[in-house]
Amino acid sequence: MATEVAGALGLLWGWLWSERFWLPQNVSWADLEGPGDGYGYPRARHTLSVFPLAAGVFSVRLLFERFIAKPCALHIGIQDSGSYQAPHNAILEKVFVSITKYPDERRLEGLSKQLDWDVRKIQSWFRHRRNQDKPPTLTKFCESMWRFTFYLCIFCYGIRFLWSSPWFWDTRQCWHSYPYQPLTSGLYYYYIMELAFYWSLMFSQFTDIKRKDFLIMFVHHLATIGLITFSYTNNMVRVGTLIMCLHDVSDFLLEAAKLANYAKYQRLCDVLFVIFSAVFIVTRLGIYPFWILNTTLFESWEMIGPYPSWWLFNGLLLVLQILHVIWSYLIVRIAFKALIRGKVTCPRRIRPRLCTLHSFLTSFLFSMPGGSWTVSSLACIQG
Repeated sequence: MATEVAGALGLLWGWLWSERFWLPQNVSWADLEGPGDGYGYPRARHTLSVFPLAAGVFSVRLLFERFIAKPCALHIGIQDSGSYQAPHNAILEKVFVSITKYPDERRLEGLSKQLDWDVRKIQSWFRHRRNQDKPPTLTKFCESMWRFTFYLCIFCYGIRFLWSSPWFWDTRQCWHSYPYQPLTSGLYYYYIMELAFYWSLMFSQFTDIKRKDFLIMFVHHLATIGLITFSYTNNMVRVGTLIMCLHDVSDFLLEAAKLANYAKYQRLCDVLFVIFSAVFIVTRLGIYPFWILNTTLFESWEMIGPYPSWWLFNGLLLVLQILHVIWSYLIVRIAFKALIRGKVTCPRRIRPRLCTLHSFLTSFLFSMPGGSWTVSSLACIQG
């Protein structure tokens, strides 16, 4: 029995690490065992080092939020206190928990007669009760400040590293002598740190603010980890660094806009969101397809030819481009609907468009953790 299980596990392991899937023709894992230069060649076992590093990143985050982010939040006036607590009422609590958090007019009138309360008082109770379930602004500010700091630092490191890398200026260098492209210390640290950060987000998601899009973000982090690990295992790390840096440039701008929103710097929030939208659209709809996909699809085909993991890698990148199109459309739709509503609902105000745009941005930013589109964002757009 033990022999059969061991044989089955051996077949499964061989299938998972089949050279014909992962590597081009006439290349074996043994060929990549040599030291090469610097840190040798990327191997899957290297990614095991990210787990203690991810724990370290999470520990640094806790210290950062407590000793840096929180004092900054208090300094700019964000209060370290919870929202107003709605007075306990068994009937209203039962309706809130079991039936609806947003009672319609008919139900409000029925509750008014039952409790002998004014309708506005009941509406106020439900509003305060809903606010009780919302995380305090101070906590959200600290989380966003940590992500902003990391995204900005890793983006600056990525630009500094890539500036001296030949494949940044000539993407054909991503495939020159592939897969015999040894690691350098800078490339290794860049890749492992990005991977460790997303693993830390995976861990911290269970202790962070519970959002409506918990499952979606869990899948998002899992997919990101999978794509980074996949590209590292088959040594597509050069083009991988380009992809990571390209995505980081808009992530820290989004977190900066969220920080301004939490701090109630409305004009700064609007400006940062406009910059974020422009950068997002330019990088995801312009640079990504014409620079990244061009080299992964056409230049790599010409220089190394397709093989099974090549098809999977490019398939994932094409799916990512489809998501870029969807996210860009929704961002533009937010701005367009804000302008239209501003024009219709408050034509006599001095700055109706900016006011309405800010209200849309507030809903958008509060519902976007980590720069990815969420269920709550879609709900905001639809209604």
